[in-house]
Amino acid sequence: MNPQTWAVISGHASGERAKKILNMVNDRLSTDYGIMLCDPPVKKTDPKVIKAVLFNPGMKENASVFNHTQGWAITAEAMLGMGDRAYEHYRKFMPSAYNIRAEIREIEPYVYCQSTHSKYSPRYGASRLSWLSGAAAWAYYTATQYILGIQPDYDGLRIDPCIPSNWKEIKISRRFRKKNLNIVIKNDNAAQKGIKSVSVNGEKIEGNLIPLSKIKTQNDVLVLLE
Repeated sequence: MNPQTWAVISGHASGERAKKILNMVNDRLSTDYGIMLCDPPVKKTDPKVIKAVLFNPGMKENASVFNHTQGWAITAEAMLGMGDRAYEHYRKFMPSAYNIRAEIREIEPYVYCQSTHSKYSPRYGASRLSWLSGAAAWAYYTATQYILGIQPDYDGLRIDPCIPSNWKEIKISRRFRKKNLNIVIKNDNAAQKGIKSVSVNGEKIEGNLIPLSKIKTQNDVLVLLE
C-alpha cells in the first residue's frame, strides 16, 4: 500500500500511471473494513529482512488494515480528483461505521485503533490497540484538508475539496488566524473536484486561495464546483 500511495502524494507517479496504481490498491487491497497493507501476507521471508512475518497473516504489519496509513490512500485519491472513492475508503475505517457491528469490531465505537484484522485472519473485522493518536490525526487531516479541502497556507486559506459526487452542499465553519469563516460549498453538477468560482463577502476572487488581505473578522465564503 505505502509505495503506491506515496508515489502519488510525492508526485513521482502522475496521470494515467497514478490512476493505474491506485486502481490496483482498490482492487487488491481494499476490504470491507479498510485497505490492507499488502496482499498476500508475508509467510516465509527471513525476519531479518522484514519483521511482519512474526505476526499471523492478517494481523498488524502482516497484511492487516493498518489504520494509521488509511489517510494516505485517501489523500492520494483526492489529489487525483477521485472523490467517490476517497470517501468510500474513509467511510470503511470510520469508527461510527461499526455502530451496528460492535461485536465484530470489539473496541470502543468512538475511537480509532492501530489495526483491524483483514480477510486473511479468522478474526476478520476485529480491531486492536484503540486510542492510537496517529490514526486519529491522519483521519482528521485527510477529512478536513483533502475531502473538505480547507487547507491553511502561508498566504491565506486555500479551498480545494474533493467530495462524493452526490454531495450537493457543504457548510463549514473555520476559525483561521483568529478570524471566522462560514464556508458554503455548492455542487450542483455532481462534480468530485474542480473549483468554478470562490467569492468572499460577495466579492469574487481569482483562483482558490483566499488571501489574508481579503479575510475580515467575520466572513461568508461561497464556493461553486465545476
